[in-house]
Amino acid sequence: MKRFTSVALACSLLVLGACQQGRAVTAPDPVEPATCGTVRNLHAVGDIYLAGQPGPGDYALLKERGIKTVIDLRLDKETDHDEAKAVSAQGLTYVHLPWNGPDQLTDARLDEMRRLLREAERPLLLKCGSANRVAAGWLAYRALDEGVAVETALAEAKAVGLRTPAYEAKALDYIQRKR
Repeated sequence: MKRFTSVALACSLLVLGACQQGRAVTAPDPVEPATCGTVRNLHAVGDIYLAGQPGPGDYALLKERGIKTVIDLRLDKETDHDEAKAVSAQGLTYVHLPWNGPDQLTDARLDEMRRLLREAERPLLLKCGSANRVAAGWLAYRALDEGVAVETALAEAKAVGLRTPAYEAKALDYIQRKR
């Protein structure tokens, strides 16, 4: 009887360990380089695309790829064309969450990026000029919402385009405080 109880307990622990919030735990999708038209620094992670700036003609190609939502982190003055118009002309949803610079990378902006990555219609594209800002938001989302180890999420963010030490520091501080 003791042996049966020990085996049953071990099996129960394995099942519990493999489940989280009623769902089987699966490995997160890998971050993979991708290409689409002239989109700069494009990476795909399941049905999320992380990128630098697409050209105005790239939105038709992104639509063909299945993109439904474009989340733009660039300030209006950073582009030479009307992003909202270019995206909307393809029938895609345009979400504007503009910020630029460490002082503008606030908890509220990181909260909103995370919410959009969780709730916006997918497939989606999160973009800025070079993917530097995108990567800062990705770092927080990946660590807090997908449970990826901070070291792994940081390495992914750097591969995606994170290069500003102040963005990295703010995202890591945010993660530590939100855990």
